[in-house]
Amino acid sequence: MISTSESLRCKQIIQELKDEIETKVFGKGHQVEFALLAAITQGHLLIEDVPGVGKTTLARTLAQGLGGSFQRVQCTADLLPSDLTGVNIYHPGEQRFSFQKGPLFTHVLLADELNRATPKAQSSLLEAMEEGQVTLDRNSHQLPYPFWVVATQNPESFAGTFQLPESQLDRFALSIKLGYLEASDERQVLSKNAHQSPQLKRQAHQQQESLKTHQQRLENWQQLIENRHQVDISPELLDYMIEFAQHTRSNTDLKLGVSTRAVQSWVKLCQARALMFGRQFVIPEDISILTVPALAHRIWFYRGSQQRSNRITYLETVAQSLILPR
Repeated sequence: MISTSESLRCKQIIQELKDEIETKVFGKGHQVEFALLAAITQGHLLIEDVPGVGKTTLARTLAQGLGGSFQRVQCTADLLPSDLTGVNIYHPGEQRFSFQKGPLFTHVLLADELNRATPKAQSSLLEAMEEGQVTLDRNSHQLPYPFWVVATQNPESFAGTFQLPESQLDRFALSIKLGYLEASDERQVLSKNAHQSPQLKRQAHQQQESLKTHQQRLENWQQLIENRHQVDISPELLDYMIEFAQHTRSNTDLKLGVSTRAVQSWVKLCQARALMFGRQFVIPEDISILTVPALAHRIWFYRGSQQRSNRITYLETVAQSLILPR
């Protein structure tokens, strides 16, 4: 089990990081918390929302705060797998191939509008998200550690979108919505941008921290990932999570219930939330708060609408029917 002093140190690191992000991402405290939980578990994050609500800003700010490198890929219908993974280039003079790395070789990857890419392009992310590596021409290339994907998805009713396959959705630890800003927060954003020249804004994006500070941030992120493993969770809470998953698997209205991978991810997120609040162990509140963001994108009905709201209603019904140990 993690020591009290180390858990409090983790709490301080996470709080400072959250405060820093919220100076640039206004009015989204809960979503920032969920995003940080995903980063601590190396659980990939899916943001399901309309364009223009700050998804890219959130991902870029997270990468800066965590100290990792950042790459953004705009997914389109003509995106090729090699545009993500990289390609082998032949050098005739030397009679050899060299591997040119693609944007996957980064710490934080923003796959913007992922469901605009074709299924073939989407599938090129599967190995990277699960194994942390890319295989090309029978050679495997390790990705940087940590490797974390933040993907955005437009509503399926939007033109030019492809539905994400269930196998890919199951690789995302969390699914959240940002939503539109409250009037007071939106006024703050508009006021800030109205008085900031494009040149100053560009300089702010290009401003680099010292190598020492950047490395320290990355080491803090790696330490949070390692410390998460030491957070305790009781057998009773594990039994509840297993029972919850089995309830979804036995429901004849569902063609896809909660997988074992999903439960593993759910447990890790609960451990990360315990770290966020300086605790050495998981409490029932962690489980209940993370039920919907961790599981809503992983269940599918045989019939009827697949709207997120319907899946949330079902999960809430299951939670009410089971007794959460206290």
